[in-house]
Amino acid sequence: MSPSTPSATPVRPRRRRATLAWTATVLALACVTACTSTSAAQSTTSASGTSTSVTSGAAAGASGTTAATTAATTPTSASASTGASSTGAASTAGTPTSGAGTTGSSIPGLDPAALAVMNKAPYTAGQWAISVRDLDSGRPFVSYNADKLFQPGSVVKTYSVGAAWQQFGPDHTVVTPVKRTGRIVGNTLQGDLVLVGAGDLTMGGRTKPDGTVDFTDLDHNDANAIPGATLTPEDPLTGLDQLAAQVRSAGIRHVSGDVVVDDRLWEPHALENGPVTPIVINNNLIDFTTTPGRVGAVATVAMRPKVAPWTVTSQVKTVPAGQPTGITVTAPREGTVVLTGTIAADSAPVVNTYAFKDPATFARTAFIEALQRKGVSVAAKAVADNPGGRLPAKAAVAALPAVAKLTSLSLDQEATYTLKISYNLGAETFICLLAVQAGSTKCEAGLARAAEIWRRAGLDPTGAVLIDGSGLPGNLITADNQVQLETIMAKRPDAARWKATLPVLGVDGSLALVQSKGPAKGKVFAKTGTLGAGDLFNDRLLLPAKALGGYIDTKAGRHLAFAVISTNSVYTDIQGVFAANDDVGKVVEIIQQSY
Repeated sequence: MSPSTPSATPVRPRRRRATLAWTATVLALACVTACTSTSAAQSTTSASGTSTSVTSGAAAGASGTTAATTAATTPTSASASTGASSTGAASTAGTPTSGAGTTGSSIPGLDPAALAVMNKAPYTAGQWAISVRDLDSGRPFVSYNADKLFQPGSVVKTYSVGAAWQQFGPDHTVVTPVKRTGRIVGNTLQGDLVLVGAGDLTMGGRTKPDGTVDFTDLDHNDANAIPGATLTPEDPLTGLDQLAAQVRSAGIRHVSGDVVVDDRLWEPHALENGPVTPIVINNNLIDFTTTPGRVGAVATVAMRPKVAPWTVTSQVKTVPAGQPTGITVTAPREGTVVLTGTIAADSAPVVNTYAFKDPATFARTAFIEALQRKGVSVAAKAVADNPGGRLPAKAAVAALPAVAKLTSLSLDQEATYTLKISYNLGAETFICLLAVQAGSTKCEAGLARAAEIWRRAGLDPTGAVLIDGSGLPGNLITADNQVQLETIMAKRPDAARWKATLPVLGVDGSLALVQSKGPAKGKVFAKTGTLGAGDLFNDRLLLPAKALGGYIDTKAGRHLAFAVISTNSVYTDIQGVFAANDDVGKVVEIIQQSY
């Protein structure tokens, strides 16, 4: 469907780059399928034609903490005890004793075992930055390149989500209303229903029975990049069904006008991986789960959610056990998806996704269908472009009577989802909401607002250069600035709730498979960050950034804030990239054991 109304205006990405922005989740959990499936390899291809093959893998790095009351003492390992001077002066730490172009043979406060990891061949042409500080005493334990700006990848999400956390509070919710124009005569609404997008990230589609958010360690947002994604059991249309039931309860059985989605909370805004919209249904994705049949047969595919006019056709062939699985997702036109390729007979079901281009139109049709399921008919056609031109002015919509309301999950739950699985569009939504709170409809204004919030909290914003809230290429921070940020959050009354939003080493989210059998499992709480690119000149892979920032509960009972950033490491194959995830995690594990 070609957009024709203001609300369906195509969103143009702000920039295009050759660099591929891999989320921390993708690289952290890339081995999920390869580690559990007997297939030799799996490959998925997005609609744009980018293909990634996986044969095995490791996981990504981490870190953790919370504010405590015990005073810092000397590190428990002799080698680490050289790290923090009794004065706590950070300026004396961090100069390597040798090795221009390498990390060197010693860094004060850092166990030599960590240096051995950092001096591996892939890292010799890059750089490392490390900052570790005791949360109780404020003493710096490790400071290496800690005041230098480096790309941190998705660690940037702590800046966007953390600013929203401070501005709105962890219990904050948003309300998505359904307004009506015209009067209700008998059981007929002589007018339109208006579904007003409010920036609810999940719209009831990930809410567990206990009211918390559900997620899988490898989320469907990454399904086309790396195999192994799984879906949560909740129905992504739950929120729309609840709104439709309320419309019926308001006495409406028929709508003589239309259903319109008002997505004007902020102006059209996009990242490299899609539009950032006030209305979000199933992360603005359609899920496809392919299950193998008998060898030679076409595999079956299930689509979720089922919304007109969308259909899927499987041309995926089942091949003998152990052969590669590779599925391509294409959409010859909006509304029609075709899956092609192969799936091994012994493969687990494979999840792929398609990102529809017009979230407002998709939400409109999905809502009309929800109304129909609840016994409310609509005169207008369900399958049509969102008629944004019918909308009155925003102020007039706000003044209209509401016939239904959906309250979002609390901010801490939406933050948990965003940070655990590294959801780019979710993090950017927080920036857009900050812009709206500041009185702007331009999402870019949210970054300036975030800087004001952090400055007021005591963070030096000049320690970061941010161009978005999600961590795509071009953002820069210092390791010290990330530690300062986490220290600020650790001193808040809701520090434990903030800490709980972060991935946990070896346990969940983008750190689920990192050092999962090591002694630091469950003791490190950190946001991951990864940027990846291809070296076409040498047929190699480059990681411009592999980073972790957060907290460590140490072996000796200390509570540390930390940041570890590795830059410009180079690998000959994808296996090396997976190893980088564990290498950064290993450095953090050694720090956890040393103090």
